[in-house]
Amino acid sequence: MTSPAELERAQLEPDERGTAEPPWVAVVWNDPVNLMSYVTYVLQKIFGYSKDHATKLMLDVHHEGRAAVSSGDKEKVEGDVAKLHAAGLWATMQKDS
Repeated sequence: MTSPAELERAQLEPDERGTAEPPWVAVVWNDPVNLMSYVTYVLQKIFGYSKDHATKLMLDVHHEGRAAVSSGDKEKVEGDVAKLHAAGLWATMQKDS
């Protein structure tokens, strides 16, 4: 039988990612500059997404104003955002809820 202290400790232990905190996400925002085809191309090249998946994300950006395009630990997502900026896209990072 598991004691209440053991249950509480198990709830506070890190998850499979090695951290108890939620992952970070890179968000691409709609902008008046980049063509939809270019956004699709960038998502394919940076993240290796299929054309269909990159197109779906691009359409989310176009219709919803934003799309979460990657997630992970803070350092990984910072790098992803830097790559998106280098490609000329508007991107930010935030903690996933």
